[in-house]
Amino acid sequence: CLLTGSSSVSYLQESPKKKKAKLYDSTEPEKPARHQPNPYTPLKERKVDFLEKNKEQHSTISQSRSRFQDQSSVGKKSQSLAKSDGKSQSGSNKIWLFFMFLVIILLVCTLWLGGITSLLRVTLSSRNTQILQAFRARMEKVKTAYQSQDPNLWKTTHRFLEKHLNASHLHVEPTILLLTAGQEAEKALRCLSNEIADAFAFSQNATTIQINGADKAILDSDTVKLEVDEELSSGFTEGKKVAVVHRFELLPAGSTLIFYKYCDHENAAFKDVALLLTVLLDEESLRKSLSLREVEEKVRDFLWEKFTSSDVPGSYNSMDTDKLSGLWSRISHLVLPVRPEKGLPVERCT
Repeated sequence: CLLTGSSSVSYLQESPKKKKAKLYDSTEPEKPARHQPNPYTPLKERKVDFLEKNKEQHSTISQSRSRFQDQSSVGKKSQSLAKSDGKSQSGSNKIWLFFMFLVIILLVCTLWLGGITSLLRVTLSSRNTQILQAFRARMEKVKTAYQSQDPNLWKTTHRFLEKHLNASHLHVEPTILLLTAGQEAEKALRCLSNEIADAFAFSQNATTIQINGADKAILDSDTVKLEVDEELSSGFTEGKKVAVVHRFELLPAGSTLIFYKYCDHENAAFKDVALLLTVLLDEESLRKSLSLREVEEKVRDFLWEKFTSSDVPGSYNSMDTDKLSGLWSRISHLVLPVRPEKGLPVERCT
């Protein structure tokens, strides 16, 4: 009873101030109580909460790892792209440098070849000038010694032979010159043909091949053919530039077919050479009034009769009209008459 009474007395004896304070306190809104784990919560619920929290943490960690991995993969990709870009840039730079190197080499080679070409042109031009000057100087001396000749002879011969000596013209065929005369100009025909041939050879620092038809007139046609072929072939191979065939009409008819080989327009064996042929006509003299065309016809008719006449033994066996026509078309490039001269030097007429 005392205990209870004491407690009730103490309760009853509370001051009105404390009551007011309690009332004041009771009017304040209650603060939400902190969540505290209920000690009486079942163990299974706790485990579930723990597992959920672990899952959340694991998911956040995995997300952060995946983000880091994504960032690292992006970085690696960017690095690989940068490396590939660097490689491509370095490859393109190498290709560009190689291209520039080739361009420089081509320019150097072009300049070098151009210099060599210009030097060769200058050298050839200088040599060509020397050859032409030497030929003209020598022909002037010949012209002075043979004052009875027609001016057209010198003019035509100069133009015809200088065209061959001019190195700027490509030699596609040999130069063929046929000189003819009457009986009264036999010595002048031999001398003048030698002089012109020597002038042509001298300008090129070469010598002349000499073939005399009179020495072969009585020989077999096949034998003469082989001899003429050997003399011309060996002489031109050794560097001789001109051949003189004296008294072409005295050669055996069949042997003259060898000149197909040396006087052809397209397939001549030697194209950078000249051949001078002489034909002595049966008539005493050639009229000065004859044109070059008429002189050419006279020589053609004379050779036709000489090589195809029945009076010449065995001529039909080796020569006919068709063959002679082909031969004439090859040797009649230029036919010029020679007039008689007085006081000719003997040493140039042998």
